[in-house]
Amino acid sequence: MKISVIIPVKPGGAVAALAALKGLDHDSPDHEIIVAEGKRPSRQRNQAAKEATGEILYFLDDDALIQSDALKRLVANFTDPHVAAIGGPSITPSSDTPFQRAVAWALASSLGGGAIRNRYRSVGVLRDVDDSELILCNLAFRKDVYLSFGGLDERLYPNEENELIDRLLKSGHRLLHDPEMYVQRSQRPTLAAFVRQMKTYGKGRAEQTLISRSLSFKAVIPALFALYLLTLPFMAFYGWYLLPGLAYAALLAASSSQAILKGEAAIALRLPLVYTLLHFCYGAGFISGFFAPRYKGEEVVRAEVQIKCLKEFGSCWSSKSVIS
Repeated sequence: MKISVIIPVKPGGAVAALAALKGLDHDSPDHEIIVAEGKRPSRQRNQAAKEATGEILYFLDDDALIQSDALKRLVANFTDPHVAAIGGPSITPSSDTPFQRAVAWALASSLGGGAIRNRYRSVGVLRDVDDSELILCNLAFRKDVYLSFGGLDERLYPNEENELIDRLLKSGHRLLHDPEMYVQRSQRPTLAAFVRQMKTYGKGRAEQTLISRSLSFKAVIPALFALYLLTLPFMAFYGWYLLPGLAYAALLAASSSQAILKGEAAIALRLPLVYTLLHFCYGAGFISGFFAPRYKGEEVVRAEVQIKCLKEFGSCWSSKSVIS
């Protein structure tokens, strides 16, 4: 079973993921590495999938550092023909800054990540899942299934994998999460970058909701939180209106206390701000995406994608441009 590792990257961008791919176990399955340059990641992944020669499409982000046995785990887990996709979590390196580790703590917690927290922590055993535990920076599909379903909806970024996963589940396919098949990726390094990330995530979820016409209440909760914070200055004179805010503050204090008990004081000091921004910015992004989606109807902008198939690390590339 051959695996095509597909990595989208901005034009001229560095591909840090290659460093870990050099360290794959010597007995790893047959594989190729395809780098797709462009400015529309969903389009890049789809075009690379069409060019791939492997039976399995393994999508990584350009900064996702793979485990040395990942390809062997993929082949072993894809033995069941009903399994259409397998993914693992994205773990934050311990060498990240206290702010980055605070973001990782929040995303991997019930309060911050909620149903999606297992995308950011390695817990449990190999199991059947829905989209809540799968993340596109570390996700593999059977090529024939991926192409037969039309691949990713190119109007979406992010949340393009969630929309495809929904279609696969409705068709009766199995999806697996392997907690030991994790990649290491750093969180956004600055507060501004984190804010943009959360707003983009919220927008992506809203746009996916509009396309799939399926609304999850879990996605609406941050939007309600954002509306609550925006209206709080005008309603604070009503004592009862303060109660949700006080309850939220208690939850923040509890999470920070837990971090302190685990010897993570630097993380604890940053958690109240990180949680609040995570929820508010995601919620604001959801509202923005719901009422002003970035796509227009069925239109998808044509864009150039440069497909590069890596023959040898550090030397020979074969490449071609695709406009579709």
